[in-house]
Amino acid sequence: MKTNYEVTHEYITLGQLLKELSVIQSGGMAKWYLQEQAVLVDGQLEQRRGRKLYPGMMIEIPDEGTFFMVAPKAPGDETHEA
Repeated sequence: MKTNYEVTHEYITLGQLLKELSVIQSGGMAKWYLQEQAVLVDGQLEQRRGRKLYPGMMIEIPDEGTFFMVAPKAPGDETHEA
């Protein structure tokens, strides 16, 4: 499953993303999860829970899907993507 994930601040950490997606129950589980699962950030294996994720990046999480980090749309932004 491919999903857009809106990054509401400058960035979100990988550990925060895993928690927000309910992949893990607490931030403390992130280190363990990343050692046990092959999570890819832009096609590269990533094991750092503090990895900063910015709009434009792609995260692949086993059994959860592929997530594209996107910036929030500005109010009144009617731009259409091609």
